[in-house]
Amino acid sequence: MRTRVREVIDGVGARAARWWGALRRHPWRTAALLPAAALLYVLVLVPFTPGISNLRKAKVDAPAVVVSADNIVLATYQRVHRQWVPLAQVSKPVVQALIATEDHRFWEHHGIDLYRTASSAWHTLRGERQGGSTITQQLARNLYPDEIGRAPTLHRKVKEAITALKIEAVYSKQEILETYLNTVPFLYNAFGIEMAARTYFDKPASQLDVLEAATLIGMLKGTSYYNPVLNPERARDRRNVVLSQMARRGVLEPERARLLAQRPLRLDFERQDAPLGPAPHVAQYLRKWLIAWADRNGFDIHGDGLVVRSTINTRLQKAANQAVAHQLAQLQPLADRRRSRDQERALLQAGFLAMDPRNGHVLAWVGSSDFEVDQFDHVSQARRQPGSTFKPFVYGAAFADGYRPTDTFVDQPVQLRGKAGEVWSPKDVTPPTGKPMTLRDGLVQSRNSITAQLMDKVGPGRVARLAQAMGVRESRLDEVPALALGTSPVTLREMVAGYGAIANNGIWTEPMLVLRIEDKSGKVLAGFVPSRSEQALPRPAALTLVNTLRGVVDEGTGTAIRTRYGITADVAGKTGTSQDNADGWFMLAHPQLVAGAWVGFNDQRITMPDSWGPGARSALPVVGEFFQQAQRNRWIDPQAEFAIPRPRPKPREKERDPIERMVNDVLDAVVKIFQ
Repeated sequence: MRTRVREVIDGVGARAARWWGALRRHPWRTAALLPAAALLYVLVLVPFTPGISNLRKAKVDAPAVVVSADNIVLATYQRVHRQWVPLAQVSKPVVQALIATEDHRFWEHHGIDLYRTASSAWHTLRGERQGGSTITQQLARNLYPDEIGRAPTLHRKVKEAITALKIEAVYSKQEILETYLNTVPFLYNAFGIEMAARTYFDKPASQLDVLEAATLIGMLKGTSYYNPVLNPERARDRRNVVLSQMARRGVLEPERARLLAQRPLRLDFERQDAPLGPAPHVAQYLRKWLIAWADRNGFDIHGDGLVVRSTINTRLQKAANQAVAHQLAQLQPLADRRRSRDQERALLQAGFLAMDPRNGHVLAWVGSSDFEVDQFDHVSQARRQPGSTFKPFVYGAAFADGYRPTDTFVDQPVQLRGKAGEVWSPKDVTPPTGKPMTLRDGLVQSRNSITAQLMDKVGPGRVARLAQAMGVRESRLDEVPALALGTSPVTLREMVAGYGAIANNGIWTEPMLVLRIEDKSGKVLAGFVPSRSEQALPRPAALTLVNTLRGVVDEGTGTAIRTRYGITADVAGKTGTSQDNADGWFMLAHPQLVAGAWVGFNDQRITMPDSWGPGARSALPVVGEFFQQAQRNRWIDPQAEFAIPRPRPKPREKERDPIERMVNDVLDAVVKIFQ
């Protein structure tokens, strides 16, 4: 098509050259043909000027919206940041100022003001360049910048005039004014008179007074040059020119115009940023996904009114946002206190994800502490070492291979040799006891020596394959003994999917965010179910693993879930901490809800102290507060249980009477004195 257009234009150019030669040889005879040549030139351009079908489209553009599972709008994907308002909702001074300044014969002409065009041409020939475009011509240029262009050439002006005539032939003057006022740009990502009014004067367009209207209309001559924020004097002078034009055209009393011109600019400036919504990282993730889907299926996400029904539950999302914000508000001052004077302040970050293990529905997603500060997504983009939260994959592989929780290894120093001959000697926080320890207690107490010995028996390859089958499907896992302690970086999304498989009887279900896509009338264009689901871990092994992980929250490293947050539901979890406390993790699984959190700094060289850096202190509170809300508000069934009976809690020793305890302590002290 472009080749054909070029051929036509070249042909017109060649004929024009021949006509010019003939004109020079026979000036009077050829001059009589000039009107016909001009008409032919216009007729040739008509098919190559924009059609008028898109004029209404600018008004009815319906951006795609993302809606939560409980019918709350999460995001709107607009082409530009504007809010369309009917002409009746624009204050009268705005329209008066526009017509008086830009096109005072607007109501009389049919798209082209011949008198103004001739005057503009005369002044331009004299070296005094002067604009001659009507409001309709400006609208044509604004709506079709690529097709018409902005070069100061006769060719562009002719195309602009042809398009203006098309617009006037189909649409009313009121429609033209309304479209113009709603599509003109005003800087600071404000498009249209409504967003301009809110940006510069913090009020709707319906409430703009004469001075405010004159200020905004004055900007149209050159938004940057007459920017009232950066160039207030220029903007005030230009505003006064608009006032004088209004007086000249009879829409403003001259004396009032003179008095108004003496007043200063009174801005109430505030950028009108698009609202982030409760789940901004979800909106960011789905925007990319939706663009790809729309491209494959012939839709426009900015104009076709698509409705994306997501799995996000806004009540759970709000609880997740609050839990992340509350924990980081507690930890950030501690991090600031720890840094030295010559170190720059580093913001502590977090990621959180919750899903329903039964169907893969993602229910809450927090990608960072503050989207405005850090758009990097710590759920789907960040890859960090998961530490001991990776250990269940080792134990799962062992249980699938016939090992039992009651099998024992000696808690002793371990040295394992890798494929390349390197020696790996994992250490624990406390010294080895030298005593036999069951696999159950090894996982509950997160003993590295027990996990390392088990890894040696099962093999890194088998553990890596199981982790991939259960959800760690995008990150690369190094098949080395140290993998047992989570040395290969993974995403939080992958880890939550893996624990979802544990909670779902060993069945991995791909996490999903979208249920269906509808058009603006509610017709379903596409429906979605989990694209993949498979038995990753045999059901008996999965249940054994769940039963073992119950011990982590009942008596192991995750007991704060019970003691601090009062969660009585049937849950299983695991803490995790990478080397030097660079990453804190915690994962918690319930038959109906699985959640995981990561806490750390973007710069992995910055570590957290032992006092609050381990996963049990940094990440567990995020998940604990979230689950506390879920249980309290009955977003989960507190009576729901895994398909393996819960172990009975160990009987506690009878609490001694305080007086009896005091007397005995005194007696013990006396005995020690005389020994």
